Amino acid sequence: MRKLANRCLSLNDFEKYAQKHLPRPLFAYVSGGVEDNLSRDHNLTSYARYSLIPDNMVDVSQRNTEVTLFGHRYAAPVGIAPMGISAITGFEGDLTLAKAAATKNIPFIMSGSSLMRLEEVAEANPAMWFQAYLPKSYEEIDLLIDRVARARIPVLVVTVDTPVKANRENNVRAGFATPFRPSLRLAYEGLTHPRWLTGTLIKTLLKRGMPWFENNQAVRGAPLFSKHAVRDFSGRSHLTWEHIQHIRRRWSGAMVIKGILSQRDAQRCKEIGIDGIVVSNHGGRQLDTSIAPIHVLPEIVAAAGEMTVMLDSGIRRGTDAIKALALGAEACFIGRPFNYACAVGGEQGVHLAIDLITSEVSRDLGMLGVASLAHLDSRHLRFIQ
Repeated sequence: MRKLANRCLSLNDFEKYAQKHLPRPLFAYVSGGVEDNLSRDHNLTSYARYSLIPDNMVDVSQRNTEVTLFGHRYAAPVGIAPMGISAITGFEGDLTLAKAAATKNIPFIMSGSSLMRLEEVAEANPAMWFQAYLPKSYEEIDLLIDRVARARIPVLVVTVDTPVKANRENNVRAGFATPFRPSLRLAYEGLTHPRWLTGTLIKTLLKRGMPWFENNQAVRGAPLFSKHAVRDFSGRSHLTWEHIQHIRRRWSGAMVIKGILSQRDAQRCKEIGIDGIVVSNHGGRQLDTSIAPIHVLPEIVAAAGEMTVMLDSGIRRGTDAIKALALGAEACFIGRPFNYACAVGGEQGVHLAIDLITSEVSRDLGMLGVASLAHLDSRHLRFIQ
């Protein structure tokens, strides 16, 4: 762990070690976007279009980075975004990420396309949020929502930006497929990445058996190595805002809609009675050339009213998060770097990643002359054409 801490000085550093550690198909799945990766890359560069304007000679000796979201007081305004199949890139990835988030008291969203039962993960982190990919029918939706409620999960996150299967060409080129298909190429990748093979795959098979998609529906879905896995992730093209209204009536806890990029959709959420939204383009993994979330954040905040507005996609530095917070977001979520940290360092690796980003937020606020998040706003920013 000390060796990792000496090498990883920022979230960006975890990626190169994960690339060496993970088989090429798995790394491509995590790192890639869709089609030409334009949205993924624009997300990363979009924050540089905003420059920070500091206030000097301000007492910042006691900085406060705490934020309250849906009744829970968190230590920092940055959390772990939902990431599918993270239990195959890192051993018990969902559980590892949840435990680290609980220890550090930051928000954690568990993905619906996960390989561990949500009930087990919620037991380890009772404050976790659950992200649902909606099943096909009202009956199946109701059963899933009721299951999440029985697990006493406080926040339900519904992702709305996956109506059809994305064109992830990079996955095909790297040999990644859902379901995984045994092949000489896949065997070679495992043998040439022995730390992942023994520390994640074999360890998982020995302790838990074959990984299954556990949380797509109220019942266990397909195994990871199955021709039915694609079927379980398809069939959402008919879903509409009426389905969201239906869930809102059934779900009594806090409800968040993830994948909002327009004022129109923010207005719809407000009218339905949604508690919060995540401004997101799915990390550039769905529609290529979709706009970077930070560029539409101010207009969405203006349309959101009392809803809690959050943001993900492309956050890598404390300054990135601060810029989103200055434009009205109340919290930011980060995905890929935490996946990489979990893959190469387990729970301690995730602890390190959390410490790096939360320390950057605190330090950068100090450099900006802001002692509390409540004092941060758009006057600290200038958009550069």
